[in-house]
Amino acid sequence: MSRRAVLLAGLVTVLVAAAVLAALLGRGARSPHAAGPAGPASPPAPATTLGPVGVTAAWVIEENRRPGSPEWRIGGTPGGIEGFADQVYASRGQTVTLYVSGDAPRFHVEAYRVGYYQGAGARLVWRSDEAPAARQPPCPVTPGTNMVACDNWAPSLRMALTPAFVPGDYLLKLVGSGGAQSYVPLTVWDPASHATYLVKNDVFTWQAWNPYGGFDFYAGHGTCRGGYPLCSRARVVSDDRPYGDGQGTGDFLDLEAPLVWWAEENGLDVSYATDLTLVQHPEVALAHRALLSLGHDECWSLAERRAAVAAHDHGVNLVFFGASPILRHVRLQDSPLGQGREVVDYRDAAEDPLNGRGDPLEVTGNTWAAPPANWPESDFVGAAYNGFLRPNAPPGGFTVVDAGAWIFAGTGLRDGAVVPGVIRSDVDRFDAGGGHPPDVQIFGHSPLPVAQAEANTRNGPVFYSDMTYYTDPRGHAGVFDSGTNNWIPALAPCPRGVPCPAEVVRRITGNLLRVFGQGPAGDVQPSQPNWQRIYPPAAR
Repeated sequence: MSRRAVLLAGLVTVLVAAAVLAALLGRGARSPHAAGPAGPASPPAPATTLGPVGVTAAWVIEENRRPGSPEWRIGGTPGGIEGFADQVYASRGQTVTLYVSGDAPRFHVEAYRVGYYQGAGARLVWRSDEAPAARQPPCPVTPGTNMVACDNWAPSLRMALTPAFVPGDYLLKLVGSGGAQSYVPLTVWDPASHATYLVKNDVFTWQAWNPYGGFDFYAGHGTCRGGYPLCSRARVVSDDRPYGDGQGTGDFLDLEAPLVWWAEENGLDVSYATDLTLVQHPEVALAHRALLSLGHDECWSLAERRAAVAAHDHGVNLVFFGASPILRHVRLQDSPLGQGREVVDYRDAAEDPLNGRGDPLEVTGNTWAAPPANWPESDFVGAAYNGFLRPNAPPGGFTVVDAGAWIFAGTGLRDGAVVPGVIRSDVDRFDAGGGHPPDVQIFGHSPLPVAQAEANTRNGPVFYSDMTYYTDPRGHAGVFDSGTNNWIPALAPCPRGVPCPAEVVRRITGNLLRVFGQGPAGDVQPSQPNWQRIYPPAAR
């Protein structure tokens, strides 16, 4: 499995893209103190239109015409203040409690909704009064599981989600009186939404890689015997702690925000949720035409997977924008601060106390494909994890193998064409010898150098990243896998004078969401299986 460092190259692209967004139409006006400008009482049953890149909603278009606030970016003194919320997602009418630790005597919170906003990238919705700040006590590490949890911190501030909080992805910017700054992410969802697209923030994976306190599912302090996975790693990670990366946002800024910016720039009919939302409200996926899995969405619980499968069986399309989805097998348990706020993954069934004592599908083996679950992701995704390009490797090119397919309409691409700069970090590959749906169509079959990678399946000096698509013969849902963790970062606009794959990646993404926004994709563009041509018996 790739290390966190593999993702850093993508972060550079995204930070440049954020600067480009800010420069597009200048600086926006700051919202007033306290309540801020009132948003719509709720996004009404939106007037929707099928456009060139998908289904658009009038309320999203109007929302993004509002002036933005470029001040959402971290400035001043990064670090020196940190915090977390007692909820990873909430709806209007609820109150969110923040736990903040810092060196300055006072702090305040600025709540920004992430979107296009005339190029600014976010809009200031609310600003708190100044509140007392203090350095909170150290967060203990639980012996045996190496879980770092800060549930010993005192509450610092409570934030009521008024009607001003339009559903979306939010960055709560913590600002210390001495200039220290960091973020706390929050997803504001609408339980009544029937938007075309449901954007799912992959908070389980954010926590899996969260280094705060020195332990995550891949790293840990101390020495111990054994190879990968590292034996000093955490077996449980908690939402009751800040994120130690992404300026406090986990993976959001580098692997998810570019899709949010692009979707809202184009006025797409979107609503927002998280992994935990699907676990606690599995019916939410049925209310939309397409479920969009963002970023590095590798950690899935049984309840989340069952919710996605049920939606798929009812014709809801699924997009896996990142590679290695549904790879790691996790389950949830409650923390002192709330339900489902601890994520469990022993990575070894023999270590898991539930092994032999409970539902085998809840036991956390190394992957979903490992015993006792024995449920490989390829059965559902259409492809499987195939390794990663190392952090110092140049990005790989995306190689087209079915240029006549609908997804390449308007790109001008031909079979064999290579779009440079698309593939970084984790990759997926179609596994002809493993379990897979019968009607898989491969859009891209991209050779990458084994010498610059950690590859699971090799073909001489290369290994492959595959972009796959299939439609289900029963519910007619479509399932798409980009084959790379870099698809969303590659959506970011190109800096002036610097070539990048954004134009082609955006056109392909628009073609995808246009088809997936019309209902079950099998009714619009049924897959044309070609995997036996791409992977003839001699090449398997």
